Amino acid sequence: MTRQKALILAVLLAALPATAPAAQQGSAPPVAGAATLAEGQLLRGRFEQERFLKGFQAPLKSGGTFLLAPGLGLIWRTETPFAVVTVMSPGGFLQEAQGQETMRMPAARLPFMARLYGMMSGALTGDWAALSDIFSVTREDGGPGQPWRLRLEPLKPGDPNMPVRSITVSGTRFVETLEVMKPEGDRDRITLLDQRLSTTAPTAEEARLLARPGAP
Repeated sequence: MTRQKALILAVLLAALPATAPAAQQGSAPPVAGAATLAEGQLLRGRFEQERFLKGFQAPLKSGGTFLLAPGLGLIWRTETPFAVVTVMSPGGFLQEAQGQETMRMPAARLPFMARLYGMMSGALTGDWAALSDIFSVTREDGGPGQPWRLRLEPLKPGDPNMPVRSITVSGTRFVETLEVMKPEGDRDRITLLDQRLSTTAPTAEEARLLARPGAP
């Protein structure tokens, strides 16, 4: 479960559009130029992930595309080195490989997933304080057009259910990089590229995936 929670946490935070955190604790208005998602908008882009593991000289690399639809969910589509689709929504969690469902958990069976999705929804509205009941949040505002940085450290670092030691998020208009430090010393780095807002509705296949996690 720890590996699964770490993946869910990294993916959710990586896909947050930037509402440009301010230097102080608590909610703050977005910095000029930072993007937020309105109802009916979608965020699409590409990602590159590097996983640094103890005992490996070079990082393990993967990449693909993602779709974030407020209120509907997140589709994280890994294309290399293996094709895997991960879907997170208010209804739960889903993974498919080669068109076959390999895992599906309704939110009722995965309370941690539901809580993380709620945190993402809060961040989408600019409420980074939604994370502060689980993490100590340190924010550095770089000013209009300048990179900002957000560092998260667990309030209960010894909790066996907490899969990370720290998370560092940075970006300008959108979240651009995210680094997740694991308790055992491994770390993941995710870079988000070619991000764009759209008002085009999800495709039929995307709509199917978004509906699947909570389906009976």
